[in-house]
Amino acid sequence: MALAIQRRQQRMYKPLRAHPHHTSTRTRSRCVWRASVSATVLTEQGCMFQERHGWERPGWFSKDGPAPALDYDYYGFYDVPKNTTDKYRDLLRKEYTFDFPPHHDVIKDECMSCRQDVAVFNMSYFGKFYLSGPDAKQAADWLFTADVNKKPGSTVYTCMLNKSGGTEADMTVSRLEPGAANLPLAVESDGDAYYLAIGGGVAEHNWNHIRKVLQDQGFRCRLVDHSEDMGMLSIQGPKSRQVLQEVLDTDLSNEAFPFSTHKIVNAAGHQVRAMRLSFVGELGWELHIPRDSCLPVYDAVMAAGAKHGIINSGYRAIDSLSIEKGRSLCLSGNTLTWYRHWHADLRLDDTPLEAGLAFTCKMKSSIPFLGRDRLEKQKKEGLRRRIVCFTIDDKVPMFGLEAVFRNGVPVGHLRRSDYGFFIDKTIGYGYIRNPDGGAASLDFVRSGDFTLERMGVTYKAKAHLKSPFDPENKRVKGIYA
Repeated sequence: MALAIQRRQQRMYKPLRAHPHHTSTRTRSRCVWRASVSATVLTEQGCMFQERHGWERPGWFSKDGPAPALDYDYYGFYDVPKNTTDKYRDLLRKEYTFDFPPHHDVIKDECMSCRQDVAVFNMSYFGKFYLSGPDAKQAADWLFTADVNKKPGSTVYTCMLNKSGGTEADMTVSRLEPGAANLPLAVESDGDAYYLAIGGGVAEHNWNHIRKVLQDQGFRCRLVDHSEDMGMLSIQGPKSRQVLQEVLDTDLSNEAFPFSTHKIVNAAGHQVRAMRLSFVGELGWELHIPRDSCLPVYDAVMAAGAKHGIINSGYRAIDSLSIEKGRSLCLSGNTLTWYRHWHADLRLDDTPLEAGLAFTCKMKSSIPFLGRDRLEKQKKEGLRRRIVCFTIDDKVPMFGLEAVFRNGVPVGHLRRSDYGFFIDKTIGYGYIRNPDGGAASLDFVRSGDFTLERMGVTYKAKAHLKSPFDPENKRVKGIYA
């Protein structure tokens, strides 16, 4: 397995022609944090990479030290000596099991370090787009289910829908200050401009959806891709503020840097865009970093975090932490944020109402957006299915697609499952239906006895309407008892 992070296909994109002011560009420079330099640095620290949607990204970190992948041996052909041993391959092969993987405890340590101290996640494979132009505000209103036109410096979690009300994407949209270009941290704009951060595996899908909508509506906008020009580090955990306060030249207190806000700051002498966000349910920040500054900033973060027990963590830990948290409450006290994985517990055929993301939809306003009419109809008629969180006390691995039974009757299946190490339970999310054809109401969930079936064996499950972890949502606010 090659360690170099895979790049998107090198295709040329022509400007859209729906309007003379409507253009679309893709940058092509390689990001050092997404390419071989970062892979080498992480491999030296024991990183085992995993593939997701055609990209490689850190999966987990072996405690046995580096396990570099050997050069491809062509099975001994072309006068290339055949590899006789391969530590990297052998470690990955052990993942193919219906039990917990051999490195289950390693993932646990990464998760618990994030919950108890601080962890750093390399999320550089994320897509990073800018939307600007004369019609940028109108385009943002139509594209995004949430009202992203807050004051500059705000960051909003939102969805994008199709005409059927299905969810094309979930992402964060940050409103920027108008001004001169400060590429790649900002684009030139004399009006409204937005920074979009999107899961890397689906960034290409989101790019094409946005382009199509802009073209169909004739919006005069410019959509620019700077994914290859920036890296992204997420520093999360109770001690993240202590670590970053030594690296960033700005006040990180709740008052000076509230949740869901962003600003350009200096990090060890390098300009970065810092966002106070969390995908794991902890106090934390994301640093969006120009490619040439990625390694110096990473080194500064690790040096400052050494005395606080900072560790590298991978996406296997993120999967566990995010499903364990389930949702979070923003500091305003009235905004629920669910931790969804698009492609698993959120797909093209799921509406935000079914997925527990109604709060992302500006239904109380009169602002039209793509798919709104379908949501209004669904809200009026009642939900025929909804997503539910399940936990089981038995320590058995589940992977998704396990059948869900209510009172002995099948009502759905899990979309995603993982082990929650802090609550010490197996967790799963799945959509359930009322077998009688009626609404899948909250009372329908509360009144049922649920079981989950794994490989022919059923396990008693508890259905949750609130997060099984930190239900009062204090930790993202930095409140730790």
